[in-house]
Amino acid sequence: MSKILVSFFSASGVTKEVANKIANITGGDLFEIEPVNKYTSEDLDWTNKQSRSSVEMNNQSSRPEIKNKVSNLSDYDTVLIGFPVWWDLAPTIINTFIEENNLENKKIYVFATSGGSSVINSFNTLKNTYSNLNFISAKRFSSNVSENDVTSWIM
Repeated sequence: MSKILVSFFSASGVTKEVANKIANITGGDLFEIEPVNKYTSEDLDWTNKQSRSSVEMNNQSSRPEIKNKVSNLSDYDTVLIGFPVWWDLAPTIINTFIEENNLENKKIYVFATSGGSSVINSFNTLKNTYSNLNFISAKRFSSNVSENDVTSWIM
């Protein structure tokens, strides 16, 4: 049986809630992708072009620093990467996570939370940016994700 890591970045708590449910359903281990400098509500104001999230997303080479590292990544066969969709993309901290960890030879599943945006562009952009990695599929979940939704997607 493969060992699963459920990694996630959550700015407001919704993605964390979904990640916890997915970890419970899959038996996976949780890893929170935490920024060194936590995002404030002002940082997340997408209507303000000067907010931290706006500035980061307008500079695709931005790589926000992550607080902790996955120490035992070699133990996992499958890595799930979760995030809220920002500007129809993964937040740039997800690029930091991917670039700081050797995900080669891992099955990678992407899950996202969003009020209405699809995960497809985020997934395709990650897949094209990191074409050496084995991205399997992506799914957008709401906070009321069910066991059936997860098992039909990944198991």
